[in-house]
Amino acid sequence: MHVVIAPDSFKGSMSSREAAERIQAGLAQVFPDWEMTVVPMADGGEGTVEAILTWTGGRKQTASVKDPLGRSIEAVWGYCENRGLAVIETAAASGLALLEEPDPARASTYGTGQLCKEALDHGAKEVVIGLGGSATVDAGIGFFAALGVRFYDQQRELLEPVGGNLGKIAHIDRSGLDPRLQKVKITIASDVTHPLLGTEGAIQVFGPQKGIPPEELDRFEEGMHRFAECLVRVTGRDHRWTPGSGAAGGFGFSLLSLLHVEWKSGLEWIAAWGDLEEKIRQADLVITGEGRMDRQSLYGKVPVGIARIAARHQVPVVAFAGQIQGDWSEAEETGISVLLPITEGPILLEDAIRQGPDLLERGAVRLAQVWQLGARRGGE
Repeated sequence: MHVVIAPDSFKGSMSSREAAERIQAGLAQVFPDWEMTVVPMADGGEGTVEAILTWTGGRKQTASVKDPLGRSIEAVWGYCENRGLAVIETAAASGLALLEEPDPARASTYGTGQLCKEALDHGAKEVVIGLGGSATVDAGIGFFAALGVRFYDQQRELLEPVGGNLGKIAHIDRSGLDPRLQKVKITIASDVTHPLLGTEGAIQVFGPQKGIPPEELDRFEEGMHRFAECLVRVTGRDHRWTPGSGAAGGFGFSLLSLLHVEWKSGLEWIAAWGDLEEKIRQADLVITGEGRMDRQSLYGKVPVGIARIAARHQVPVVAFAGQIQGDWSEAEETGISVLLPITEGPILLEDAIRQGPDLLERGAVRLAQVWQLGARRGGE
């Protein structure tokens, strides 16, 4: 029996590698002779650095940067020196998980720009930026401010690069943009395909989860609209409706507008590094999972993406989830054969996060026991 174990991280509880190892440990308690291949996964959000470093042999680095609200933190990024490859997660410096309460008007991607500068200082030849998990709707102006771009209001007063100031921007000075950005290959890893504006855009779709109250959505949308018009005038490039421009609160739009970037599906790009499809092709079973599964998981989340790969090779997929929301009675349509919660009864969220690794391992034990029972019945 050959099993591929390829989960995403269970955010706030365990990394994708720890999740994979816990699943492996649970299965091995019942089937110690199973062949198990561990493939930590991510989609451009949390866990992207760890997943890529697994295959490149690079090392984690730390840098002192600003969090979304301008407080000093130590953030992790990845660097593979022999390849000149730097991997940055927007979530590491500008992530929603870094805040006790979201504050979209004050939140900024400045710290992610500091991580990019750190990568350039290390001599990176290629910088990969994962866009998942951000706390921001600043359209990436914080990132570019950290790298030398200046944003001014109508009176030529310098503006703080935060989400609440987007609608005030009337002038953009690109003359100080770090020239090294024109000499490195920049790859964006994201599975978000939403445009910048409109009902499917950055504000209307993702604004509420970043803390924008319903009555404020139109105001933030108008600010994003005004900024977009200004940036289009400055660059002569109009990416307002380009798929992915709405990623990370409009960060995708500014990256596409101000730099020459290559955009890749985070899941597919990371899967290619790990040769995931070939591993799945040779497997009898795939096990994946993530912290929460909901209907939005259909749009680029790791477990569904992996299930679709497995479906091409008729390999069954079991997905574990810390939390399941919505009706998943027809989960098989996604390619997932079985969707299993890891919780064992009513539990507070903070307790579920703390106990997540143990809950996942015990869930894997139960799966193996059911599999064992089915095998025995099948042998009768």
